[in-house]
Amino acid sequence: MQIKTMAEYFANGETPEVLFWIGCAGSFDQRAQKITRAFAAILDKAGIPFAILGKEETCTGDPARRAGNEFLFQMMAYNNIQVLNNYGVKKIVTACPHCFNTIKNEYPQLGGEYEVLHHATYLQQLIDNGRIKMKEGGAFKGKKITYHDSCYLGRANGIYEAPRQVLEALDAELVEMKRCRSKGLCCGAGGAQMFKEEEKGSTRVNFARGHEAVATGASVIAANCPFCMTMLTDGVKEAGKEEEVKVLDIAEMIEQNMQ
Repeated sequence: MQIKTMAEYFANGETPEVLFWIGCAGSFDQRAQKITRAFAAILDKAGIPFAILGKEETCTGDPARRAGNEFLFQMMAYNNIQVLNNYGVKKIVTACPHCFNTIKNEYPQLGGEYEVLHHATYLQQLIDNGRIKMKEGGAFKGKKITYHDSCYLGRANGIYEAPRQVLEALDAELVEMKRCRSKGLCCGAGGAQMFKEEEKGSTRVNFARGHEAVATGASVIAANCPFCMTMLTDGVKEAGKEEEVKVLDIAEMIEQNMQ
């Protein structure tokens, strides 16, 4: 894919409509790279001028702060803010709720003021504005889909409706898990748990969540976070349902169904 960097736009004296912040998982994790490609393809098809930072993008510092290393977090954050401010970035879209939460809620105190959107909200806006047009009777028509509320999008930022409205555009049947919205169960990766061994207990959090999702009878579990994607995929495997139940990001689902 030929995607222009912020530096290329800047060199030509142009400004893109949005900066797509990819994040560590979207850059390096093989599964999450598919989400990155799908979202970039959507922006491309919708005719939205967008840029990435490319090699100038570094981790937001979220895992460092959650793990208690405040010094490292601030060092990483200041570095990113300097890059973003130098380019005069105004609007950022990201497919990672962790990046979204950190840039939106924690960067302003360090001098990074931007309009930050999670891709679920942005996709909903594009569908509402008619910039994304869906196929009639697409791949998900009539299928049962259950949606997992990621902690950083749901409880941390109160975004529950946008991803559900995006899924409604697919003409599928949305079935909720018992624990959803503000009572949703964490996939087990939040708060830097993704990078450490869990404490001893009777079961893993992602196994419990995987079983809850499978129990809805849905053939697709919709996610909006690369960390949740990893944990839920493992949970579905543990439940022995990897053939029948697919875990997909909402961007992948929209991209499949776009005209």
